[in-house]
Amino acid sequence: MLALPPAPTPARPRMQLVATGLVCAAGSMLMAVLVGAYLWFRSESGGTTATWVPDGVATPMVAATTLLFTMVGLCVLAQWAVYAIARDDRTHTLQALGLTFVFGVAAVNAQAYLWRESGITIRTDETAYAVTVLSLTGTWVALAVAGLVYTVVMAFRSLGGRTSAKDVEGIAALAMYWYFVAAAFAAVWYVVYILK
Repeated sequence: MLALPPAPTPARPRMQLVATGLVCAAGSMLMAVLVGAYLWFRSESGGTTATWVPDGVATPMVAATTLLFTMVGLCVLAQWAVYAIARDDRTHTLQALGLTFVFGVAAVNAQAYLWRESGITIRTDETAYAVTVLSLTGTWVALAVAGLVYTVVMAFRSLGGRTSAKDVEGIAALAMYWYFVAAAFAAVWYVVYILK
């Protein structure tokens, strides 16, 4: 008796990649709204740095720019993890994920330093400047902390053998998320630290 060969296995849905893409889209909309609110309040106050930034608030630009370059390095490291897992190189995958985590912690630390050095706090007597700056940068920090948690989860999955060269989706989704966080910080950097 002749029989047909078995049907090919159906393509695995890319649920993690799609879900991460939706989170990135939602986060992009959130950051766009916050940047728009910042620019609107700045425009309402007179539209110049002199009328918008309160006296005594100084932004250390070296730290802000170093944070921007840290995010660029973080994206390179996340892409290294994708490259390594695609070649089934677990050692380099774990090294890349570990360094991605370290760079993420450094980015959050740099933002905390910027908060401390600028001298802005949220109190009842503060201006719209403090509220919008801390809302914008605080949301970015929350996104970065979520990326750190995501990195730890993917490192444990890789360590446990749950990812392989046949299943690059998880690490690729992580890299996509870090690209989004870096792009969000680039917008924050330009609007808050350069444009003021």
